[in-house]
Amino acid sequence: MYNHLKNKLKIHTIIFFLLAFIAVAQNKKEIIGKWDLEVAMNGKILPSWLQVKQSGTKALVGYFVAHNGSARPISEVFYHDGILDFSIPPQFDGYNDMHFQGILSNGILKGTILSSEGDSYSFSGVPAPKLIRNTEIKWGKASSIFNGINLEGWHFSDKKEINQWIAEDGLLKNPKSGVNLISNNLYNDFKLHIEVRYPKGSNSGIYLRGRYEVQIEDSYGSDPESILFGGIYGFLTPNEMAANPAGQWQIFDITLIGRRVSIIANGKPIIIDQIIPGITGGAIDSKESMAGPIMLQGDHGKVEYRNIKIQQPK
Repeated sequence: MYNHLKNKLKIHTIIFFLLAFIAVAQNKKEIIGKWDLEVAMNGKILPSWLQVKQSGTKALVGYFVAHNGSARPISEVFYHDGILDFSIPPQFDGYNDMHFQGILSNGILKGTILSSEGDSYSFSGVPAPKLIRNTEIKWGKASSIFNGINLEGWHFSDKKEINQWIAEDGLLKNPKSGVNLISNNLYNDFKLHIEVRYPKGSNSGIYLRGRYEVQIEDSYGSDPESILFGGIYGFLTPNEMAANPAGQWQIFDITLIGRRVSIIANGKPIIIDQIIPGITGGAIDSKESMAGPIMLQGDHGKVEYRNIKIQQPK
């Protein structure tokens, strides 16, 4: 009789722990994925992004993109009873760890970010769209989005700042650090041809839909990295360094379909049909399901662009 009860207790114990494990797994499943965030910061709504991933059978890890900078790894994400919490070291600003805490309710993640500089900002987030395309695309004719004469069809990222961009001799020039330049037209899927030239040590970026930065930087002779020439900043690393020396023209052909991007730089396919996980630092917003502009980064260094042409689906 004693052994029977003992065995029965063992069975009940196993069932209890099994149900508890299933409950925890289901609890974790609701937070796993990619999240498009909006952060209320100094009177503005700035974009941010979070990914939570399963690591083995117990731990959660992830990646975080602030309103600037690159994707940063999260060594451990804590999640219990709808509350998510993690910390990461500073990237550029401040000296303290950044602390992130949110509550998931009805599919919306809301909470507070304590920055590395000690400031507190509220945020809200929703699951990021997958942007899967199931039909074959037939492309229309290429059309120029820079007329070579003036800045018609473009506007500036900050109306309070003085624009430094000029059109001269068929070139779109950024002679000094200042505002970013944004196309008036918005795009979903497209093929973009664009040519860029920069002096030694300079830096710019081409933002696809205004959200995903193709890094433009004097990286000649360096090993490829996601934060160097031709990379999707902080996410996708080119398979080779295709940059010409500074002062020469760099020719890009970029195809973006949903989240899938292909980049040919100076005739070399450096990123081939890769998935962009989420927005990069400096994006105009985190509304990934919507069409967006072409944005040229002008807040770093001198740069010139020309022959900017785009094809869209018929």
